Amino acid sequence: QVQLVESGGGLVQAGGSLRLSCAGSGRTVSAYNMGWFRQVPGKEREFVAALRSSGGTTDYADSVKGRFTISRDNAKTTVYLQMNSLKPEDTAVYYCAAQIRNTWRLSAVEYEYGYWGQGTQVTVSS
Repeated sequence: QVQLVESGGGLVQAGGSLRLSCAGSGRTVSAYNMGWFRQVPGKEREFVAALRSSGGTTDYADSVKGRFTISRDNAKTTVYLQMNSLKPEDTAVYYCAAQIRNTWRLSAVEYEYGYWGQGTQVTVSS
């Protein structure tokens, strides 16, 4: 069973930074392409960032490019999302997940991910 646990969310002022962590069981983080998504009430979950299992390729939503960075630790047990220059519109519950479909390429499609974590709330005040 693959388990993912997010942490690091909280309340921050606009312009501030947060680093989210996604801890995976076993070899999850190294074996899968990993993604971060976010969701606000009443809206669909949206793609934020993704990282290839090899660690060599990343992808970002246009709304976060240049501000957010996805990475993985050397032990390959945790995936991070460094969020800088935060804006109120970044407020959401952030989820990490492992890509389980069409894994030959990095995906930004929610359907192609599984093993979702429970999420961590990020709130950015203006």
